[in-house]
Amino acid sequence: QVPLVESGGGSVQAGGSLRLSCAASGYTHCTYDMSWYRQVPGKEREFVSSIDVDGSTNYADSVKGRFTISQDNAKNTVWLQMNSLKPEDTAMYYCKTDKVCGLVFESWGQGTQVTVST
Repeated sequence: QVPLVESGGGSVQAGGSLRLSCAASGYTHCTYDMSWYRQVPGKEREFVSSIDVDGSTNYADSVKGRFTISQDNAKNTVWLQMNSLKPEDTAMYYCKTDKVCGLVFESWGQGTQVTVST
């Protein structure tokens, strides 16, 4: 397991913004490919966004144009800037490693709650 610490969740009104962060530790000499997922009770966890060590990004259609993923390889940290939030963005958000040191290695964070009210 790669320890992942997420932060930045909270409650915000629709149209507002939040910035989530995820810091990886344990393999400080490695680079990380990382993703964000989210889950609401009773539903499957869904992909939100991902970023490779070369900076290539992917987004779910539901968040394109509103969310931006970024990373600092030196700090082994990834951020998810969430703008124009909607009530349907309400979920537990999880950070996940896809690759560590270029090898497939999946590890999940504990999650951070995002609640968007009308």
